Amino acid sequence: MRRLLIRPGGIGDCILSLPALEHLKADYTEVWVRSEIVPLIRFADRVCSIASTGLDLLGLPGVEPPPGVLERLRSFDSIVSWYGANRPEFCEQVRALGLPCHFLSALPSRGETVHAADFFLRQAGGTGTAIPRIECVPKRRRDGVVIHPFSGSARKNWPLELYREVAQGLPFAVQWCAGPEELLEGAVRIENLWDLARWLAGARLYIGNDSGITHLAAAVGTPVVAVFIASDAQVWSPRGPHVTVLDGCDLKPEQILKASLDLTRAIERATIR
Repeated sequence: MRRLLIRPGGIGDCILSLPALEHLKADYTEVWVRSEIVPLIRFADRVCSIASTGLDLLGLPGVEPPPGVLERLRSFDSIVSWYGANRPEFCEQVRALGLPCHFLSALPSRGETVHAADFFLRQAGGTGTAIPRIECVPKRRRDGVVIHPFSGSARKNWPLELYREVAQGLPFAVQWCAGPEELLEGAVRIENLWDLARWLAGARLYIGNDSGITHLAAAVGTPVVAVFIASDAQVWSPRGPHVTVLDGCDLKPEQILKASLDLTRAIERATIR
């Protein structure tokens, strides 16, 4: 069977969808995602950016889709798409063409208390607890602490000055991480997400907000302390073998510092055993 999986959304959404995507793997599997996420999809036979396919032009009134996109879509025996949930004209066009497409909701319903990773896996017909995992070889020996004090929304960002207080209290070297457009002097900036994943995998500990990079750190197995001040942690928290989530808008630096030290000590004790 030839199957196409279409998953729009940001880094965190796609990482939380990985167990569902992998559950849907067929004899031949192609995945279409946002361009920056392409390097993170390792299980598929082929991965393309949605923008490169012309899919976003399908269903637009008076707009002809680029040559070849319909031929490509018709080459699949099964299409599972999280794309189109908010575009009824796209869904109508796909159904009118007779394409074998099954549409899934790109986000859990409002008020849904199930974790997003479990929600996506159940949509795909899977069961159990979904733990996103990205296997990679670390770029460096596991050492130091990485702090990424940003996210895709300012309302999710715990104050930078409080992160600095945490950094001063840690008995480890700290490296700050930032995206290409995030202002932070001296921060490490790695645009390719696969290279960033390998760099994060070499950290002793990662501390950060509710962000795609926090989900990435958890998915590569790095111990994570995640700071949630706006989103519902029950639904959107990162998952991994060593993840601590602190939830609340009035969190203090000493709480983050204690959680960080407790987590690293617990891992050290487990390693010695």
